[in-house]
Amino acid sequence: MPGTNHFSDVTLLITHYNRSRSLERLLESFNNLQMSFKEIIVSDDASQPEHLNHLKLIQERLAFRLLTTEKNKGLANNINKGQDAVTTPYILYVQEDFVPMPIFIDTFKNAVDIIEKRKDIDVIRFWAYVQYPYLKPIGNGFSEMIFNLWKPGYRKFYLYSDAPHLKRNNFLQKFGRYTEGIGSDKAEYLMMMNFLRKKGKGAIHENVHSLLKHQNSDDEPSTVPRNFLGQSSGFIVANVRHLYRHLKFNFDYLFRG
Repeated sequence: MPGTNHFSDVTLLITHYNRSRSLERLLESFNNLQMSFKEIIVSDDASQPEHLNHLKLIQERLAFRLLTTEKNKGLANNINKGQDAVTTPYILYVQEDFVPMPIFIDTFKNAVDIIEKRKDIDVIRFWAYVQYPYLKPIGNGFSEMIFNLWKPGYRKFYLYSDAPHLKRNNFLQKFGRYTEGIGSDKAEYLMMMNFLRKKGKGAIHENVHSLLKHQNSDDEPSTVPRNFLGQSSGFIVANVRHLYRHLKFNFDYLFRG
């Protein structure tokens, strides 16, 4: 049955791989907040049998549609597959290792109101490692992200991210499908560049760490390997990384479209 806070024009899309307990926790968190959606779609990327069995065990209780595949094809395919199945105007995309906080309810209502009224906004973001650097407030705790190639720094390129967000159903038609057969970080990067080149517009919450908690457990750690040089905060490595990204992002945006 619909929760107290029912979003009839929104599908909750969750990509999943070998973290069925984390997914169960996420869905139960939405239930505890009395949030419900037109449909919940769980797009699975050929998880191991024990995780698939657990998903099927909790499927009736937590009411979601499970999309499976016989072969692991990567996150890009998993997102494409899941979004192809959506029939509602809007999609709330969340990966299985997040947990919504109580503040998320009213914030999400505001986000739906914004995307309904602002036809030019394609994406509204709820979480980020670092806040977007150039913002124009639009009310209710949200700001429009302003991309200008000539502003300093490389973080201006991060207008789009796979982190939890609300988007329109026509996203893949407007910006292209996720590139399959490559690593998840590379696929996200290419989508980010497509989003920028095709003049996508997005908004983001003013406090990107207040709405959802990114929560990995020892039993179900992250399934995405991270490169040491891409994550290290050491002074020399960090500065070399920043310079490399600044040069690469500008070059790719200008010459590899």
